[in-house]
Amino acid sequence: MTTRASASKIPLPAAAAGTLLLGGDLEVSRMGFGAMRITGDGIWGPPPDVEAALTVLKRAQALGVNFIDTADAYGPDVSEELIHQALHPYPAGFVVTTKGGMTRQGPNRWAADCRPEHLRLACDASLQRLGIERHELYQLHAVDSKVPYAESVGELGRLQREGKIRHIGVSNVGVEQLAEARAIVKVVSVQNRYNVADRDSEPVLQVCERDGIAFIPWGPLAQRAQAADSVEPRIAALQAVAAQRGISMPQATLAWLLAKSPVMLPIPGTGKLKHLEENVRAAALAMSAKEMQQVG
Repeated sequence: MTTRASASKIPLPAAAAGTLLLGGDLEVSRMGFGAMRITGDGIWGPPPDVEAALTVLKRAQALGVNFIDTADAYGPDVSEELIHQALHPYPAGFVVTTKGGMTRQGPNRWAADCRPEHLRLACDASLQRLGIERHELYQLHAVDSKVPYAESVGELGRLQREGKIRHIGVSNVGVEQLAEARAIVKVVSVQNRYNVADRDSEPVLQVCERDGIAFIPWGPLAQRAQAADSVEPRIAALQAVAAQRGISMPQATLAWLLAKSPVMLPIPGTGKLKHLEENVRAAALAMSAKEMQQVG
C-alpha cells in the first residue's frame, strides 16, 4: 500500500526531462507547456470548451510541468486569463512566462508593435491578468521593423530595473539581434522556431548552448513539415525511429529536441488532454546517440 507521504516522493512525469536554470537562479522543468492553443480557432477568442482548456492547464501542473509559456497576443488576452483562472495562486517554483510586442487584428492575423510605450502597457496588463506582481521571465515577442531594436529591448531593461521583470528573454531573433539585445540587458532565453525539419535557428542555438542561454523552440512538433506533400528526409528518418521504438511522432520529436541540446526547453502546446499526456510522457523517452545520428 502506498502512503500519501511516500507517493509525494514519486517523481512526476515531466521530471524525467531534467531541469534547466534560467539566468542561473530560476529552475524549471525542461518539459514545458505552450498555452497558445488553448484559445479559439485562429488563436482568436475563447476556446470552444473553456472547461476543457482549464482541465488541460491543471493536468499539466499535476504532471509536473512548472513552466508555462503564453503571450498577451494569444486570444488576445484569453490565454493569460485562462491560466490565471485555472492555476492562480501559483505554487512556489511555478513559472508562467509571457510575451509582449505582438498585436492582433483578427483570426490568424498578427502585427508587431514593439514601441516602448506599448511594451510598458503590455507588461503591466499581463501582470494584472496573470495576478502577479513581477514577471519571472518576460519575453520580447518580435522584432518590429518600425522600431529600433535597442529601444524595444531598452524598455524591458527599464521595466526590469523597476522590479516588474525578473528575467528577460527575446524571441524570433537572429545572431546579430541576440548580440544587440545582450549588449543592453542580460538575456536568459531565446524563443525561435525550431524543430527536426526547420533548423534555420541553428546558429542561434549554438550561441545559446555556448553561453548557457535557454533555447525555447516554438513549433517544436514540426506539424507543417509532416503535413507537406513530400516527406522531408529528416522527418522520414524520425518516423523510422518512432516506428522502431513504438512511440508517436510527437513523442519522437520531443525526445529528439531534448537530446539535441542541454539548453533546449520544449513547450509543446495542445488543447487536448490526451495529447498533453502523450507529450509529457516523452520526457522519459531518452534518444540514443545512434538514433540521433540516424535522424541527423
